Amino acid sequence: MIPNVLTIAGTDPSGGAGVQADLKTFSAHRTYGMSVITALVAQTTTGVSSVHPVPAGFVADQLRTLLDDVRVDAVKIGMLSEAEIIRVVAAELRRYALPNVVLDPVMVAKSGDRLLAAEAVTALREELLPHVDLVTPNLPEAADLLGEPELDDTENMPAQAARLAELGVPRVLLKGGHLAARHSVDVLYTAGKAEFLHGRRVDTDNDHGTGCTLSAAVAALRTGTPDWSVAVREAKDYLTGALRAADLLDVGHGHGPVHHFHRWWDGTEDPPGLSAGDPARHKGAIS
Repeated sequence: MIPNVLTIAGTDPSGGAGVQADLKTFSAHRTYGMSVITALVAQTTTGVSSVHPVPAGFVADQLRTLLDDVRVDAVKIGMLSEAEIIRVVAAELRRYALPNVVLDPVMVAKSGDRLLAAEAVTALREELLPHVDLVTPNLPEAADLLGEPELDDTENMPAQAARLAELGVPRVLLKGGHLAARHSVDVLYTAGKAEFLHGRRVDTDNDHGTGCTLSAAVAALRTGTPDWSVAVREAKDYLTGALRAADLLDVGHGHGPVHHFHRWWDGTEDPPGLSAGDPARHKGAIS
């Protein structure tokens, strides 16, 4: 049976982040993707120009209409934008007892644009975190959630992850990609134990949507393994491959997207299932 995975997030017209990136990631992991939209975001690879939050009542309508009909095997939560939307999502998580919930606490875009209202951070921390299974903050987001200075070293990451867990979330994946180092170091904290996850840093400027993609991959992979650590490690491997192939894409003039389908086509040969005579053939891409 093919797993059904839901993303609750905002949009990205450039396709590199948000709902669009999540759905690509779900498909890349052979799961069936579904979406509930929380905000319409005018953004591209160079930044965010405006955000139009979806009314909280309509977010609730989307969720209830979907969940009354369709089985959900995992959930990825991204941009929520406003406190009232956060409260609605938390209430529906409780109502439907949704499994395998991964929260990417989207607060600031890579361009520096703020995507979560400052007054909504309290709602995220107090009302949503206790109802998710894994939270995946980067170091600036972790500092924002805890109201403390941003870390500048890996040594103190386990202690910070533990403080996040004390907010009521059973698992924390604290991402150290913002640190200036040859290797990217993350910490997975579960039940009082910290596991360091090391990965070689990929030299590319095309890293738009990495946080969205990683958390979506964890949610999708979790449907096929009972072990969160395995799901996180495999998601990191997938993201590394997507970053290594990112320069094959030519999208925008800023931070371009990662290559979500790098395992399927790389721009140099036909994707699986297409022959030279197929009218849909288009130099390594599916049109």
